[in-house]
Amino acid sequence: MKLFMKKCGLVVAGGALQGFGMGLFLFPQAIPSGGAGGIAVLLNHWFNISMGPSLWIVNFTMLMLGVQYLGKRFALWTFVGITMTSLSIDFFESTFPIVHRNLLLDLVIGSVFLGTGIGILMRQGVSNGGVGVVAFMISHGRNILPGKPLFFINISIFFVTAAVISWEIVILALISQWISTTMVDLVYRLDFYHVYTLSWRKKT
Repeated sequence: MKLFMKKCGLVVAGGALQGFGMGLFLFPQAIPSGGAGGIAVLLNHWFNISMGPSLWIVNFTMLMLGVQYLGKRFALWTFVGITMTSLSIDFFESTFPIVHRNLLLDLVIGSVFLGTGIGILMRQGVSNGGVGVVAFMISHGRNILPGKPLFFINISIFFVTAAVISWEIVILALISQWISTTMVDLVYRLDFYHVYTLSWRKKT
């Protein structure tokens, strides 16, 4: 029970942190937080769906693709994480509007919180949803840090998003991804050899 409560708290915290980074800093500047964020930006652009629900739809769809490989327990925890993230995005976007914004500060601060939140989730054996599911599958299968596959998958989606909306997005998104995936690896590496597997047993 103690382990369960700790994991639950960390999953909620990880989801809230990445939602804070996206909702308060990245999305107001139209900076995709990742591959799922890029697709969510497109849904917002084409169908005028708000970012929180758009991101949840994308994350849930990608999660369903990973259930068979990663298991139902992984899917359940990831569902908790992505739901917390979407709720946090809507909360911070609507509750704490920033009038005088600075693009560089928003980019750096938002990316740091985003990467920290994702790193916390992945240390608990939980994906941040979206293409993070695919990155986690690669990381889990090859026993490597998840930042690199996450980066390369995301930039592919960024180019599509930029082609539709604006090519300036590519530069901002790439910088954001470099910062956030660096933070993912930093946070993940702190406990890389002692993370709990999906069955909650320590790796040997």
